[in-house]
Amino acid sequence: MKQSSAICIAGGGSTYTPGIVLMLLDNLDRFPISRITLYDNNEERQAKLAKACAIMMKEKAPDIVFNWTSDPQTAFTGIDFVMAHIRVGLYEMREKDEKIPLKYGVVGQETCGPGGIAYGMRSIGPVIEIADYMEKYSPNAWLLNYSNPASIVAEATRRLRPGKHIINICDMPVALETMMAAALSERTGKTYTRKDFEVRYYGLNHFGWWTDIHTKDGKDVMPILKDYIKENGFATNAKDFQHKDASWKETYQKAKDIYALDPTTIPSTYLKYYLFPDEVVAHSNPAYTRANEVMEGREKEVFGIAERIIAKGTAKEDTFAVGVHASFIVDLACAIRYNTKERMLLIVENNGAIANLDDTAMVEIPCLVGSSGAEALTVGKIPSFQLGLINEQLYVEKLVVEAWIEGSYGKLWQALTLSKTVPSASVAKKILDELMEANKEYWPTLS
Repeated sequence: MKQSSAICIAGGGSTYTPGIVLMLLDNLDRFPISRITLYDNNEERQAKLAKACAIMMKEKAPDIVFNWTSDPQTAFTGIDFVMAHIRVGLYEMREKDEKIPLKYGVVGQETCGPGGIAYGMRSIGPVIEIADYMEKYSPNAWLLNYSNPASIVAEATRRLRPGKHIINICDMPVALETMMAAALSERTGKTYTRKDFEVRYYGLNHFGWWTDIHTKDGKDVMPILKDYIKENGFATNAKDFQHKDASWKETYQKAKDIYALDPTTIPSTYLKYYLFPDEVVAHSNPAYTRANEVMEGREKEVFGIAERIIAKGTAKEDTFAVGVHASFIVDLACAIRYNTKERMLLIVENNGAIANLDDTAMVEIPCLVGSSGAEALTVGKIPSFQLGLINEQLYVEKLVVEAWIEGSYGKLWQALTLSKTVPSASVAKKILDELMEANKEYWPTLS
């Protein structure tokens, strides 16, 4: 009989939390659970979702202890895994991350360019705080962190809490592989899921390329997928609760233009922000960005479902959607708990996996996962085009973390200036000064 786990979901007020709870319940046969605790420092927001989840838990799994708290000792004592997806400043700050750069003709995006840098500066401290709570109250627990921007957060945990039980992950490769499975199914008439793939991939988070995709029965499907992406990008009929809005559909379609730059690989969609920043800005509405889309869409939808469940006292007539990231997290927890050696794309220290890249880079590559954590698979040397792009973005991220640690205005200005999305040092300074004022409640003091 498999040993059960106690779970803490940090960021309990997130719209993704109910989906993660549902995914955990759907997988109790392979990942039994004794307790689920939601933790968030925003008690009011968390309670709205937690009360609905409590009703859902009582109906679906009454034997599992379920609670929610804003007290760290209660949340982090006696747990095996923390699944962290915090958003510091909520969507109000994301809106500023996106709109301030657009004022200066620069990409305004959640994890890329100045917006991603601003978000990273807000995220580092609270993620480190969670790691320290775990060290104090449950030192053997694993932190499965998918708080954005994942690359900056991963570099911060590498620098500030090395050797701890921390694995940084992202669902975007999973979402794109789900799209590729749908495309392959469409082209071949045979049903595929992403679990049918074995992939070779390298890069930074939101900044990578697939170089090989075989099905597990040995069939090379890269030619079929490249042909599809050449024509359609990643646009398919696959259902995706997390990435269903109009802005995502446009992003999926744009992948065909990214692909044209290097038809030997299949690219991450986020590369559009670095390779076509002028087009992104031209197609952006500075008054209505992705943050507004989410606040008026997913936020209202999820909290509306929660309100109906609470009002009715039952979840039998309403349910929450389960995002692709939720299943990925369960896979990762299973691999660690039961030493399955499952192959997964994770963000880990390079240490020679990419031979011609800085060993200290936090790279996103295939790993084998077991009870000791992630074992990176060798990639080898990568081509000049990708190496040049990665190095530029890598040192942006390193400078951001150095700026946070040192309280250095100069290094953060350098980070913005180095970003491929920013045209000059003077524009970088204007954006930085405005972002610094907007984030004075969240960033460390810079001088």
